[in-house]
Amino acid sequence: MPKLIKIHPNDNCAVAVSEIKKGESIEGLSALSDIPFGHKIALFDIAAGEAVIKYGYPIGVAIKEIKKGEHIHTHNLRTRLSGEIEYKYEPCGCSCDSAAKNHDIPTFKGYRRNDGTAAIRNDIWIIPTVGCVNNIAKRLEKEARSALQSKYEGITGIHAFTHPYGCSQLGDDHEFTRVILAGLAANPNAAGVLVLGLGCENNTLKSFMPLLENLNKPVKAFNVQDVCDETDEGLALIEELCSLCCKAERTEIPVSELKIGYKCGGSDAFSGITANPLCGRLTDLLTSMGGTCVLTETPEMFGAETILMNRSCTFDVFEAQTKMINGFKEYFTSYGQPIYENPSPGNKEGGITTLEEKSLGCIQKGGTAPVADVLSYGERIKKRGLTLLNGPGNDIVSSTALTAAGVHMIIFTTGRGTPLGAPVPTIKMSTNTALYEKKPNWIDFNAGTLLEGDDFDKKLRELLDFVISVASGRQTNNEINDYREIAIWKNGVTL
Repeated sequence: MPKLIKIHPNDNCAVAVSEIKKGESIEGLSALSDIPFGHKIALFDIAAGEAVIKYGYPIGVAIKEIKKGEHIHTHNLRTRLSGEIEYKYEPCGCSCDSAAKNHDIPTFKGYRRNDGTAAIRNDIWIIPTVGCVNNIAKRLEKEARSALQSKYEGITGIHAFTHPYGCSQLGDDHEFTRVILAGLAANPNAAGVLVLGLGCENNTLKSFMPLLENLNKPVKAFNVQDVCDETDEGLALIEELCSLCCKAERTEIPVSELKIGYKCGGSDAFSGITANPLCGRLTDLLTSMGGTCVLTETPEMFGAETILMNRSCTFDVFEAQTKMINGFKEYFTSYGQPIYENPSPGNKEGGITTLEEKSLGCIQKGGTAPVADVLSYGERIKKRGLTLLNGPGNDIVSSTALTAAGVHMIIFTTGRGTPLGAPVPTIKMSTNTALYEKKPNWIDFNAGTLLEGDDFDKKLRELLDFVISVASGRQTNNEINDYREIAIWKNGVTL
Protein backbone atom coordinates (compact mmCIF):
# COMPACT_ATOMS: atom_id res chain seq x y z
CA MET A 1 0.00 0.00 0.00
CA PRO A 2 1.46 3.42 -0.94
CA LYS A 3 2.24 5.88 1.84
CA LEU A 4 1.23 8.89 -0.26
CA ILE A 5 -1.70 9.59 -2.59
CA LYS A 6 -1.54 12.32 -5.21
CA ILE A 7 -5.15 12.74 -6.31
CA HIS A 8 -4.77 14.81 -9.49
CA PRO A 9 -1.74 15.25 -11.81
CA ASN A 10 -1.78 19.02 -11.21
CA ASP A 11 -1.69 18.75 -7.40
CA ASN A 12 1.27 20.23 -5.53
CA CYS A 13 0.49 18.26 -2.38
CA ALA A 14 -0.22 14.62 -1.51
CA VAL A 15 -2.07 12.87 1.34
CA ALA A 16 -0.34 10.59 3.85
CA VAL A 17 -2.00 7.16 3.91
CA SER A 18 -0.07 6.33 7.07
CA GLU A 19 1.79 8.42 9.61
CA ILE A 20 5.12 9.72 8.33
CA LYS A 21 7.95 10.61 10.71
CA LYS A 22 10.26 13.60 10.29
CA GLY A 23 13.29 12.62 8.22
CA GLU A 24 11.56 9.60 6.67
CA SER A 25 12.04 9.19 2.92
CA ILE A 26 8.88 8.37 0.97
CA GLU A 27 8.88 7.84 -2.77
CA GLY A 28 11.92 10.10 -3.19
CA LEU A 29 10.50 12.76 -0.84
CA SER A 30 12.11 13.54 2.51
CA ALA A 31 9.65 14.60 5.23
CA LEU A 32 10.76 17.84 6.91
CA SER A 33 8.26 17.32 9.76
CA ASP A 34 5.92 14.68 11.13
CA ILE A 35 2.93 14.16 8.80
CA PRO A 36 -0.09 12.70 10.63
CA PHE A 37 -2.33 10.10 8.98
CA GLY A 38 -4.58 11.79 6.41
CA HIS A 39 -2.68 15.09 6.38
CA LYS A 40 -1.01 16.85 3.44
CA ILE A 41 2.67 17.02 2.49
CA ALA A 42 4.14 19.48 -0.03
CA LEU A 43 5.41 17.84 -3.23
CA PHE A 44 7.17 21.04 -4.35
CA ASP A 45 8.30 24.32 -2.85
CA ILE A 46 5.25 26.61 -2.57
CA ALA A 47 5.82 30.36 -2.27
CA ALA A 48 3.92 32.57 0.15
CA GLY A 49 0.72 33.69 -1.59
CA GLU A 50 0.77 30.73 -3.99
CA ALA A 51 -2.22 28.39 -4.25
CA VAL A 52 -2.09 24.92 -2.75
CA ILE A 53 -3.64 22.53 -5.27
CA LYS A 54 -5.60 19.36 -4.39
CA TYR A 55 -8.20 17.54 -6.53
CA GLY A 56 -6.77 19.68 -9.37
CA TYR A 57 -8.21 22.85 -7.80
CA PRO A 58 -6.94 25.47 -5.31
CA ILE A 59 -7.84 24.64 -1.71
CA GLY A 60 -6.37 27.83 -0.28
CA VAL A 61 -3.29 30.01 -0.31
CA ALA A 62 0.04 29.57 1.48
CA ILE A 63 0.40 32.19 4.21
CA LYS A 64 4.18 31.65 4.25
CA GLU A 65 6.73 29.73 2.23
CA ILE A 66 6.17 25.96 2.33
CA LYS A 67 9.16 23.76 1.57
CA LYS A 68 8.98 20.49 -0.36
CA GLY A 69 8.38 17.72 2.21
CA GLU A 70 6.76 20.06 4.75
CA HIS A 71 3.44 19.45 6.50
CA ILE A 72 0.61 21.58 5.06
CA HIS A 73 -2.18 22.51 7.45
CA THR A 74 -3.75 25.39 9.39
CA HIS A 75 -0.35 26.83 10.38
CA ASN A 76 0.59 27.65 6.79
CA LEU A 77 -2.60 27.52 4.69
CA ARG A 78 -5.74 29.70 4.68
CA THR A 79 -8.92 29.93 2.65
CA ARG A 80 -9.16 32.15 -0.45
CA LEU A 81 -12.94 32.51 -0.14
CA SER A 82 -14.80 35.72 0.63
CA GLY A 83 -18.35 37.12 0.39
CA GLU A 84 -20.94 36.77 -2.32
CA ILE A 85 -19.86 36.12 -5.89
CA GLU A 86 -21.36 37.10 -9.22
CA TYR A 87 -21.31 33.80 -11.10
CA LYS A 88 -21.14 33.25 -14.85
CA TYR A 89 -22.79 30.28 -16.54
CA GLU A 90 -20.17 28.32 -18.48
CA PRO A 91 -21.92 25.02 -19.32
CA CYS A 92 -19.60 22.04 -19.48
CA GLY A 93 -21.47 20.43 -22.37
CA CYS A 94 -22.52 17.30 -20.48
CA SER A 95 -25.74 15.63 -21.61
CA CYS A 96 -28.82 16.31 -19.48
CA ASP A 97 -30.78 13.36 -20.87
CA SER A 98 -31.27 11.04 -17.88
CA ALA A 99 -33.01 8.31 -19.87
CA ALA A 100 -31.41 4.89 -19.57
CA LYS A 101 -28.96 4.18 -22.38
CA ASN A 102 -27.15 0.94 -23.00
CA HIS A 103 -27.89 -0.38 -19.54
CA ASP A 104 -29.30 -3.63 -18.29
CA ILE A 105 -31.18 -2.18 -15.34
CA PRO A 106 -31.16 -4.44 -12.26
CA THR A 107 -34.13 -4.68 -9.92
CA PHE A 108 -34.79 -4.65 -6.20
CA LYS A 109 -37.66 -6.17 -4.23
CA GLY A 110 -39.68 -3.17 -3.12
CA TYR A 111 -43.26 -2.11 -2.55
CA ARG A 112 -45.44 -0.67 -5.31
CA ARG A 113 -47.76 1.97 -3.83
CA ASN A 114 -51.29 2.67 -5.09
CA ASP A 115 -50.13 5.80 -6.90
CA GLY A 116 -47.45 3.84 -8.76
CA THR A 117 -44.49 5.06 -6.73
CA ALA A 118 -41.91 2.73 -5.23
CA ALA A 119 -40.96 2.18 -1.57
CA ILE A 120 -38.34 0.07 0.21
CA ARG A 121 -40.01 -0.16 3.64
CA ASN A 122 -43.65 -0.66 4.71
CA ASP A 123 -43.62 1.34 7.94
CA ILE A 124 -46.20 3.10 10.07
CA TRP A 125 -44.93 6.53 11.13
CA ILE A 126 -46.16 8.60 14.09
CA ILE A 127 -45.64 12.34 13.53
CA PRO A 128 -46.33 14.85 16.33
CA THR A 129 -47.48 18.30 15.24
CA VAL A 130 -45.89 19.80 18.36
CA GLY A 131 -43.18 18.87 20.86
CA CYS A 132 -45.64 18.83 23.77
CA VAL A 133 -46.87 15.35 22.73
CA ASN A 134 -43.43 13.80 22.16
CA ASN A 135 -43.59 11.43 25.12
CA ILE A 136 -47.06 10.26 24.14
CA ALA A 137 -45.75 9.55 20.62
CA LYS A 138 -42.87 7.50 22.04
CA ARG A 139 -45.23 5.61 24.35
CA LEU A 140 -47.47 4.77 21.39
CA GLU A 141 -44.43 3.61 19.44
CA LYS A 142 -43.36 1.30 22.29
CA GLU A 143 -46.78 -0.16 23.00
CA ALA A 144 -47.72 -0.53 19.33
CA ARG A 145 -44.51 -2.42 18.65
CA SER A 146 -45.24 -4.75 21.55
CA ALA A 147 -48.92 -5.32 20.76
CA LEU A 148 -49.10 -5.07 16.96
CA GLN A 149 -45.74 -5.69 15.25
CA SER A 150 -45.93 -9.50 15.40
CA LYS A 151 -49.66 -9.50 14.66
CA TYR A 152 -49.18 -7.62 11.38
CA GLU A 153 -46.05 -9.19 9.91
CA GLY A 154 -46.31 -7.20 6.69
CA ILE A 155 -45.47 -4.01 8.61
CA THR A 156 -41.71 -3.45 8.63
CA GLY A 157 -41.66 -0.99 11.54
CA ILE A 158 -43.60 1.44 13.73
CA HIS A 159 -41.66 4.63 14.41
CA ALA A 160 -42.34 7.95 16.16
CA PHE A 161 -40.35 11.02 15.12
CA THR A 162 -40.22 13.59 17.89
CA HIS A 163 -39.10 17.23 17.70
CA PRO A 164 -39.35 20.36 19.92
CA TYR A 165 -41.31 22.59 17.53
CA GLY A 166 -44.84 23.28 16.27
CA CYS A 167 -45.67 26.15 18.63
CA SER A 168 -44.30 29.60 19.53
CA GLN A 169 -42.86 30.00 16.03
CA LEU A 170 -43.56 32.68 13.44
CA GLY A 171 -43.30 33.19 9.68
CA ASP A 172 -40.81 31.08 7.73
CA ASP A 173 -39.58 29.44 10.93
CA HIS A 174 -43.07 28.05 11.58
CA GLU A 175 -43.47 27.12 7.91
CA PHE A 176 -40.21 25.14 7.95
CA THR A 177 -41.68 22.92 10.68
CA ARG A 178 -44.91 22.38 8.75
CA VAL A 179 -43.35 21.54 5.37
CA ILE A 180 -40.75 19.19 6.87
CA LEU A 181 -43.36 17.29 8.89
CA ALA A 182 -45.61 17.10 5.81
CA GLY A 183 -42.65 15.87 3.76
CA LEU A 184 -41.94 13.14 6.30
CA ALA A 185 -45.57 12.01 6.09
CA ALA A 186 -45.27 11.91 2.30
CA ASN A 187 -42.11 9.77 2.26
CA PRO A 188 -42.89 6.57 0.33
CA ASN A 189 -41.42 4.32 3.06
CA ALA A 190 -44.30 5.37 5.34
CA ALA A 191 -47.21 3.17 4.25
CA GLY A 192 -49.51 4.82 6.80
CA VAL A 193 -49.22 7.82 9.09
CA LEU A 194 -50.66 8.79 12.48
CA VAL A 195 -50.55 12.56 13.06
CA LEU A 196 -50.60 13.35 16.77
CA GLY A 197 -51.72 16.83 17.87
CA LEU A 198 -52.19 18.49 21.23
CA GLY A 199 -55.05 20.86 20.45
CA CYS A 200 -53.81 24.35 21.33
CA GLU A 201 -50.55 24.60 19.37
CA ASN A 202 -49.83 26.94 16.44
CA ASN A 203 -49.45 23.95 14.12
CA THR A 204 -53.05 22.80 14.64
CA LEU A 205 -54.48 19.77 12.92
CA LYS A 206 -56.93 22.10 11.17
CA SER A 207 -54.06 24.02 9.55
CA PHE A 208 -51.67 21.09 9.09
CA MET A 209 -53.87 18.35 7.66
CA PRO A 210 -54.57 20.20 4.35
CA LEU A 211 -50.86 19.73 3.58
CA LEU A 212 -51.53 15.96 3.52
CA GLU A 213 -54.71 16.02 1.41
CA ASN A 214 -53.05 14.66 -1.74
CA LEU A 215 -51.20 11.80 -0.06
CA ASN A 216 -52.31 8.53 -1.58
CA LYS A 217 -51.96 6.63 1.69
CA PRO A 218 -54.03 6.14 4.86
CA VAL A 219 -53.58 8.97 7.36
CA LYS A 220 -55.17 9.11 10.82
CA ALA A 221 -55.06 12.06 13.21
CA PHE A 222 -56.34 13.19 16.60
CA ASN A 223 -55.70 15.77 19.34
CA VAL A 224 -54.80 14.28 22.70
CA GLN A 225 -56.75 17.04 24.49
CA ASP A 226 -59.94 15.78 22.81
CA VAL A 227 -59.95 12.21 24.18
CA CYS A 228 -60.09 10.64 27.62
CA ASP A 229 -57.35 8.04 27.04
CA GLU A 230 -54.82 9.09 24.39
CA THR A 231 -52.98 5.76 24.55
CA ASP A 232 -56.07 3.67 23.80
CA GLU A 233 -57.14 6.09 21.06
CA GLY A 234 -53.69 6.11 19.49
CA LEU A 235 -53.26 2.33 19.58
CA ALA A 236 -56.68 1.83 17.99
CA LEU A 237 -55.78 4.15 15.12
CA ILE A 238 -52.37 2.55 14.65
CA GLU A 239 -54.03 -0.86 14.45
CA GLU A 240 -56.37 0.49 11.78
CA LEU A 241 -53.33 1.68 9.81
CA CYS A 242 -51.59 -1.68 10.25
CA SER A 243 -54.63 -3.59 9.01
CA LEU A 244 -54.88 -1.34 5.95
CA CYS A 245 -51.17 -1.52 5.07
CA CYS A 246 -50.03 -5.01 6.11
CA LYS A 247 -51.01 -6.79 2.91
CA ALA A 248 -48.41 -4.99 0.77
CA GLU A 249 -45.89 -7.44 -0.72
CA ARG A 250 -42.46 -6.94 -2.20
CA THR A 251 -42.20 -7.05 -5.98
CA GLU A 252 -39.45 -6.54 -8.55
CA ILE A 253 -38.86 -2.82 -9.25
CA PRO A 254 -36.11 -1.31 -11.45
CA VAL A 255 -33.31 0.45 -9.55
CA SER A 256 -33.99 3.42 -11.83
CA GLU A 257 -36.91 4.16 -9.46
CA LEU A 258 -34.66 4.48 -6.42
CA LYS A 259 -34.18 7.90 -4.84
CA ILE A 260 -30.92 8.08 -2.90
CA GLY A 261 -29.78 10.94 -0.67
CA TYR A 262 -26.13 11.62 0.15
CA LYS A 263 -24.64 12.96 3.35
CA CYS A 264 -21.16 13.16 4.83
CA GLY A 265 -20.30 13.72 8.47
CA GLY A 266 -17.27 13.25 10.63
CA SER A 267 -15.26 13.66 7.43
CA ASP A 268 -11.55 13.07 7.18
CA ALA A 269 -8.93 13.56 4.47
CA PHE A 270 -9.97 10.31 2.79
CA SER A 271 -13.64 11.25 2.41
CA GLY A 272 -12.85 12.92 -0.91
CA ILE A 273 -10.50 10.11 -1.98
CA THR A 274 -12.44 6.90 -1.24
CA ALA A 275 -16.07 7.07 -0.06
CA ASN A 276 -17.28 10.26 -1.74
CA PRO A 277 -15.83 9.47 -5.19
CA LEU A 278 -17.31 5.97 -4.89
CA CYS A 279 -20.71 7.56 -4.24
CA GLY A 280 -20.07 9.77 -7.26
CA ARG A 281 -19.62 6.74 -9.46
CA LEU A 282 -22.89 5.35 -8.12
CA THR A 283 -24.56 8.68 -8.89
CA ASP A 284 -23.30 8.58 -12.47
CA LEU A 285 -24.49 4.99 -12.89
CA LEU A 286 -27.95 5.45 -11.36
CA THR A 287 -28.71 8.75 -13.07
CA SER A 288 -27.63 7.29 -16.41
CA MET A 289 -30.27 4.60 -15.80
CA GLY A 290 -32.89 7.25 -15.02
CA GLY A 291 -32.51 7.13 -11.23
CA THR A 292 -32.48 10.01 -8.74
CA CYS A 293 -29.71 11.17 -6.40
CA VAL A 294 -29.86 14.16 -4.05
CA LEU A 295 -27.01 16.28 -2.65
CA THR A 296 -27.51 18.76 0.19
CA GLU A 297 -25.28 20.63 2.71
CA THR A 298 -25.19 23.96 0.86
CA PRO A 299 -22.32 25.56 2.83
CA GLU A 300 -20.19 22.53 2.02
CA MET A 301 -20.43 23.44 -1.65
CA PHE A 302 -18.75 26.84 -1.03
CA GLY A 303 -15.49 26.94 -2.96
CA ALA A 304 -16.53 24.15 -5.33
CA GLU A 305 -19.92 25.49 -6.39
CA THR A 306 -18.90 26.57 -9.89
CA ILE A 307 -18.15 22.94 -10.79
CA LEU A 308 -21.79 22.05 -10.06
CA MET A 309 -23.15 25.28 -11.58
CA ASN A 310 -21.52 24.59 -14.92
CA ARG A 311 -23.15 21.16 -14.96
CA SER A 312 -26.63 22.74 -14.78
CA CYS A 313 -29.03 21.28 -17.34
CA THR A 314 -30.48 24.71 -18.09
CA PHE A 315 -29.80 28.35 -17.36
CA ASP A 316 -32.78 28.32 -14.98
CA VAL A 317 -31.10 25.55 -12.95
CA PHE A 318 -27.87 27.58 -12.95
CA GLU A 319 -29.74 30.64 -11.64
CA ALA A 320 -31.40 28.52 -8.95
CA GLN A 321 -27.96 27.33 -7.85
CA THR A 322 -26.57 30.87 -7.63
CA LYS A 323 -29.62 31.93 -5.60
CA MET A 324 -29.15 28.96 -3.27
CA ILE A 325 -25.43 29.62 -2.69
CA ASN A 326 -25.58 33.40 -2.27
CA GLY A 327 -28.79 33.09 -0.24
CA PHE A 328 -27.01 30.85 2.24
CA LYS A 329 -24.16 33.34 2.50
CA GLU A 330 -26.74 36.05 3.28
CA TYR A 331 -28.14 33.78 5.99
CA PHE A 332 -24.72 33.68 7.67
CA THR A 333 -24.08 37.41 7.39
CA SER A 334 -27.60 38.29 8.60
CA TYR A 335 -26.63 36.76 11.94
CA GLY A 336 -23.22 38.47 11.92
CA GLN A 337 -21.41 35.17 11.44
CA PRO A 338 -18.42 34.45 9.17
CA ILE A 339 -19.38 32.69 5.95
CA TYR A 340 -16.45 30.31 5.94
CA GLU A 341 -16.35 29.11 9.59
CA ASN A 342 -15.72 25.55 8.49
CA PRO A 343 -14.25 22.83 8.66
CA SER A 344 -15.04 21.54 12.14
CA PRO A 345 -12.36 20.73 14.73
CA GLY A 346 -12.80 17.02 13.95
CA ASN A 347 -12.37 17.68 10.23
CA LYS A 348 -9.13 19.56 10.91
CA GLU A 349 -7.81 16.81 13.15
CA GLY A 350 -8.53 14.40 10.30
CA GLY A 351 -6.45 16.46 7.85
CA ILE A 352 -8.94 18.87 6.23
CA THR A 353 -7.68 22.45 6.43
CA THR A 354 -9.98 24.79 4.48
CA LEU A 355 -13.59 24.91 3.33
CA GLU A 356 -12.48 24.68 -0.31
CA GLU A 357 -10.75 21.40 0.49
CA LYS A 358 -13.80 20.08 2.35
CA SER A 359 -16.18 21.21 -0.39
CA LEU A 360 -14.14 19.72 -3.21
CA GLY A 361 -14.22 16.41 -1.35
CA CYS A 362 -17.91 16.76 -0.49
CA ILE A 363 -19.16 17.33 -4.06
CA GLN A 364 -17.39 14.18 -5.21
CA LYS A 365 -20.64 12.44 -4.20
CA GLY A 366 -22.28 14.09 -7.21
CA GLY A 367 -19.91 12.38 -9.65
CA THR A 368 -19.95 13.99 -13.08
CA ALA A 369 -23.72 13.91 -13.53
CA PRO A 370 -25.54 16.99 -14.84
CA VAL A 371 -27.61 18.90 -12.28
CA ALA A 372 -31.28 18.45 -13.18
CA ASP A 373 -32.96 20.47 -10.44
CA VAL A 374 -32.52 22.62 -7.32
CA LEU A 375 -34.94 22.33 -4.38
CA SER A 376 -35.65 24.79 -1.59
CA TYR A 377 -35.54 23.50 1.99
CA GLY A 378 -38.69 21.43 2.55
CA GLU A 379 -39.43 20.86 -1.15
CA ARG A 380 -39.94 17.35 -2.52
CA ILE A 381 -38.16 15.67 -5.40
CA LYS A 382 -39.70 16.64 -8.75
CA LYS A 383 -37.27 15.37 -11.39
CA ARG A 384 -35.09 12.38 -12.07
CA GLY A 385 -31.33 12.84 -12.21
CA LEU A 386 -29.01 14.69 -9.84
CA THR A 387 -30.85 17.20 -7.62
CA LEU A 388 -29.41 19.75 -5.18
CA LEU A 389 -31.38 20.39 -1.98
CA ASN A 390 -30.84 23.60 -0.02
CA GLY A 391 -30.04 23.03 3.64
CA PRO A 392 -27.34 23.35 6.30
CA GLY A 393 -24.49 20.93 6.81
CA ASN A 394 -25.73 19.77 10.23
CA ASP A 395 -26.00 15.99 10.07
CA ILE A 396 -29.46 15.52 11.62
CA VAL A 397 -31.05 18.56 9.95
CA SER A 398 -29.79 17.64 6.47
CA SER A 399 -30.66 13.94 6.86
CA THR A 400 -34.19 14.97 7.87
CA ALA A 401 -34.46 17.32 4.88
CA LEU A 402 -33.40 14.50 2.55
CA THR A 403 -36.06 12.23 4.07
CA ALA A 404 -38.72 14.94 3.71
CA ALA A 405 -37.66 15.43 0.08
CA GLY A 406 -38.63 11.80 -0.54
CA VAL A 407 -35.44 9.73 -0.65
CA HIS A 408 -35.76 5.99 0.01
CA MET A 409 -32.36 5.72 1.71
CA ILE A 410 -29.33 7.80 2.61
CA ILE A 411 -25.70 6.91 2.01
CA PHE A 412 -23.73 8.61 4.78
CA THR A 413 -19.95 8.72 4.34
CA THR A 414 -17.73 9.19 7.38
CA GLY A 415 -14.06 9.03 8.27
CA ARG A 416 -14.37 9.44 12.01
CA GLY A 417 -17.67 7.65 12.60
CA THR A 418 -21.14 8.55 13.88
CA PRO A 419 -24.09 6.43 15.11
CA LEU A 420 -26.67 8.85 13.65
CA GLY A 421 -29.58 7.40 11.68
CA ALA A 422 -32.35 9.04 9.65
CA PRO A 423 -35.99 7.87 9.44
CA VAL A 424 -35.03 6.02 6.24
CA PRO A 425 -32.34 3.31 6.03
CA THR A 426 -28.97 5.04 6.43
CA ILE A 427 -25.98 3.22 4.94
CA LYS A 428 -22.86 4.28 6.85
CA MET A 429 -19.82 4.10 4.59
CA SER A 430 -16.35 4.36 6.13
CA THR A 431 -13.56 6.13 4.29
CA ASN A 432 -10.92 3.94 5.92
CA THR A 433 -10.68 0.34 7.07
CA ALA A 434 -9.60 1.20 10.61
CA LEU A 435 -12.99 2.81 11.30
CA TYR A 436 -14.86 -0.09 9.71
CA GLU A 437 -13.03 -2.55 11.96
CA LYS A 438 -13.38 -0.40 15.08
CA LYS A 439 -17.12 0.32 14.72
CA PRO A 440 -18.79 -2.66 13.00
CA ASN A 441 -22.02 -1.82 14.87
CA TRP A 442 -22.12 1.60 13.16
CA ILE A 443 -20.52 1.08 9.75
CA ASP A 444 -22.28 -0.88 7.00
CA PHE A 445 -19.88 -0.58 4.07
CA ASN A 446 -16.13 -0.07 3.86
CA ALA A 447 -14.70 2.13 1.10
CA GLY A 448 -11.31 2.06 2.82
CA THR A 449 -10.18 -0.93 0.78
CA LEU A 450 -9.72 1.51 -2.11
CA LEU A 451 -6.57 2.59 -0.25
CA GLU A 452 -5.42 -1.03 -0.12
CA GLY A 453 -5.56 -2.09 -3.76
CA ASP A 454 -9.27 -2.42 -4.61
CA ASP A 455 -10.27 -0.63 -7.80
CA PHE A 456 -13.30 1.62 -8.17
CA ASP A 457 -15.07 -0.62 -10.71
CA LYS A 458 -14.98 -3.60 -8.34
CA LYS A 459 -16.06 -1.47 -5.39
CA LEU A 460 -18.89 0.12 -7.38
CA ARG A 461 -20.33 -3.31 -8.15
CA GLU A 462 -20.15 -4.19 -4.44
CA LEU A 463 -21.87 -0.93 -3.47
CA LEU A 464 -24.65 -1.34 -6.03
CA ASP A 465 -25.26 -4.89 -4.77
CA PHE A 466 -25.37 -3.60 -1.19
CA VAL A 467 -27.81 -0.81 -2.09
CA ILE A 468 -30.06 -3.33 -3.84
CA SER A 469 -29.96 -5.61 -0.79
CA VAL A 470 -30.97 -2.73 1.52
CA ALA A 471 -33.72 -1.68 -0.88
CA SER A 472 -34.93 -5.29 -0.80
CA GLY A 473 -35.17 -5.41 2.99
CA ARG A 474 -31.69 -5.89 4.44
CA GLN A 475 -31.45 -3.80 7.59
CA THR A 476 -28.75 -1.19 8.01
CA ASN A 477 -27.03 -0.72 11.36
CA ASN A 478 -29.12 2.34 12.17
CA GLU A 479 -32.24 0.17 11.76
CA ILE A 480 -30.78 -2.69 13.80
CA ASN A 481 -29.78 -0.25 16.57
CA ASP A 482 -33.10 1.63 16.23
CA TYR A 483 -31.21 4.90 15.76
CA ARG A 484 -33.70 7.15 13.96
CA GLU A 485 -33.76 10.89 14.57
CA ILE A 486 -35.11 14.08 13.03
CA ALA A 487 -34.24 17.75 13.43
CA ILE A 488 -35.79 20.80 11.81
CA TRP A 489 -33.89 23.92 10.72
CA LYS A 490 -34.60 26.64 13.29
CA ASN A 491 -34.45 30.10 11.73
CA GLY A 492 -36.44 32.64 13.76
CA VAL A 493 -37.60 33.85 17.15
CA THR A 494 -39.30 31.70 19.76
CA LEU A 495 -42.27 33.37 21.45
